[in-house]
Amino acid sequence: MSVRTLFATRLYEAELGSAALIGDAAQAIRGLAAEDIAGRRWSAEHRYPGYTSYASLNDLPKRDPTFAELARLLVRHATAFARDCAFDSPRKPRLDSLWVNLLKSGGQHSGHIHPHSILSGTLYVEAPPGSGAIRFEDPRLPLMMAAPLRPDTFISIEPHPGLLLLWESWLRHEVLPGSGKGHRLSISFNFA
Repeated sequence: MSVRTLFATRLYEAELGSAALIGDAAQAIRGLAAEDIAGRRWSAEHRYPGYTSYASLNDLPKRDPTFAELARLLVRHATAFARDCAFDSPRKPRLDSLWVNLLKSGGQHSGHIHPHSILSGTLYVEAPPGSGAIRFEDPRLPLMMAAPLRPDTFISIEPHPGLLLLWESWLRHEVLPGSGKGHRLSISFNFA
């Protein structure tokens, strides 16, 4: 008798390792949160607990050299992850979108996926203790029918500055409410 694992879900974790780049990104995010009127309006209209450039700015790597440098690093990481996922494609992943988030204390983001992408991810720039974990859902959950719950149905990862996470875009995830003081700054992105 043997037991094999089929169709494992992969999560890429890396440390960015550049305190200067993380500091520049924090400054850039706070600047955008202060100046991006359309993004602030969208965030308020959609009850986003803080600020996001998700629906207002789609050119951050062209707009700011900090985001251009981050985009180059993200492409390298995404290429390594795509290779590890054994994607059957002659081309490396292409950065399709990149947006910033400034989440206030207590803020959360409900469960979702990223359609029309192959890889998605987040880079944490500032994450005060207790600022809220990212939680991934077992993709089999809707198909489990009468199966008993397993202890790993949800996996949570506590954010910290410099942590880079990548996953396949179909993987449902959410940001849990935080109780820490201060803002949680992150950069989210998709690859096509």
